[in-house]
Amino acid sequence: MRKVASWVGSRAKALLIVCAGFILVLVVVMLLVLPTALGQVEQLLRDLPTLIIGFEHSDLFVLITSTYGNEVEQLLNEIQAFVTNPSNIVAIGGGVLQAGVTLINGVSGFVIVLVLTLYFIATLPTMKEAFVRLAPARTRTKVASMTDEIMASVGHYLNGMVILALFNAVFTFVLHLLLGLPFPQLMAVLAFCITLIPLVGSLLFWGTATVLALFTNPTSALIFLVVYFIYMQLEAYLFTPRVMNRSVAVPGSLVVIGAMVGGTLLGLLGALVAIPVTTSILLIVKQVIIPRQDAKT
Repeated sequence: MRKVASWVGSRAKALLIVCAGFILVLVVVMLLVLPTALGQVEQLLRDLPTLIIGFEHSDLFVLITSTYGNEVEQLLNEIQAFVTNPSNIVAIGGGVLQAGVTLINGVSGFVIVLVLTLYFIATLPTMKEAFVRLAPARTRTKVASMTDEIMASVGHYLNGMVILALFNAVFTFVLHLLLGLPFPQLMAVLAFCITLIPLVGSLLFWGTATVLALFTNPTSALIFLVVYFIYMQLEAYLFTPRVMNRSVAVPGSLVVIGAMVGGTLLGLLGALVAIPVTTSILLIVKQVIIPRQDAKT
């Protein structure tokens, strides 16, 4: 009983320390990054007409207009007129207010998810024991072993996704500083959030960041296009195998199918959860279904 009480006490202390550290890191990140990111978004909206005018006087714009006629110029003029129209600014302000309400709802939802996550982690051994006891007695050892392996594999996968997203954010921040591109902090936060999306996150950010850089400096945008493409190759063939070496490998086709199904059912959250679920199903197939089929002669 003393050992059990000591184990429970140590687990509760560890859980409390991890949660306090997570909340502290989250508060520090919000205090350091969020004000800068919001200021850079405001600056982006304020400088957008100037960026459009500068793009109209660039050599790239001359090349595009000479190829496609005046359609591009008309489109940019319409965008500039929309941004500078006071009535549209009022409408954008209403959208910002609605975004604020959405942000508050998102924060409240995050708090609820955090509380449920803490409760789930605190009661995880009890839940796992109850799940294992649902299996027949002769297979409980195998079920418990597979449950531990699935949980470990999913944990390694999620940790790997966060590490790779952090690498993307740091690389994006440094690259924007070296190329003199605007909003490095904002783009780093955007890179971290987007590259958490399995498989296509890096491609989405690559295209988005290149288009945004194109309005500032076409030469820098071209350099960013090439350098980030090289980074994606290094991430795919060097970083990802090393970071994900302890998780179950999932074929690319299953990743695409799982992400599509999860995204269709639950949106972004479903796309993030789809890969661990796919990993669990693949592990069950490898260790249960295939050996059972091989045993049939």
